[in-house]
Amino acid sequence: MAAEKKAPSRSPDSARAGRDSVTQSLEVAIATVLRVGHRGACGHAPENTLASIWKARAFHADFVEVDVRETGDGHLILLHDETVDRTTNKTGQVAEMSLDQVQRLNAGNWQRVPTLEEALEIADGALGVILELKVEGIGTEACLIVKRTGFSGPLIYASFLTEELQRVRQADPAAHLMVLFGERLPVDPVADAVALNATHVGLHVGTVTPALIQTYHNMDKRVFTYTVNEPHDIQRMRDLGVDGIISDYPDRI
Repeated sequence: MAAEKKAPSRSPDSARAGRDSVTQSLEVAIATVLRVGHRGACGHAPENTLASIWKARAFHADFVEVDVRETGDGHLILLHDETVDRTTNKTGQVAEMSLDQVQRLNAGNWQRVPTLEEALEIADGALGVILELKVEGIGTEACLIVKRTGFSGPLIYASFLTEELQRVRQADPAAHLMVLFGERLPVDPVADAVALNATHVGLHVGTVTPALIQTYHNMDKRVFTYTVNEPHDIQRMRDLGVDGIISDYPDRI
């Protein structure tokens, strides 16, 4: 990326002191791609659990990506699916369960489903965090929790739900936003990113092309790709010039 210009009237030290710490962390020039653990480091520990986040920390990942949903009594938790069927020892709709009911479940290896607050506490000071907002109506509360917990690292709000990212933008005008696209790109994959003034774009590994990366880079947007687990795919993404790779195995990046 282009070097940041400094006003002639300010010394290098004062210019550095005046930068926002989160922006600085996200925009610093790096020689390699950012290593992002998917749902923690879910190739090594149960997904979206504190154990999985600890694994990502142990592998010295740059970021950890986690999924955020809301319980029936209004608490934000880490869970990917609409139900607890796949990832726990019970069944049921998350939106119909209380936090107490959800946290009584075994999320694998006797881990429980953590709250967003607990996840941020584990990551703070060691990992950047990507919060994928899985449902509508939780973006504002997620911003409030991030502020209330005092999370000090780089943080990106990501979602396939553009309206939810708009809510985040309203709640926090300085928030870093990642627009996510699936296995089939929309007719205009740039429009949503422009409309939201998104800082990041998340592309499925099968849709990444040199031209698309260059288009986003020309707009000063960072490109992350998911979910990249095989070594040959990881190397291909590196060669194409993505800014971040999201993997179940961040130790492979």
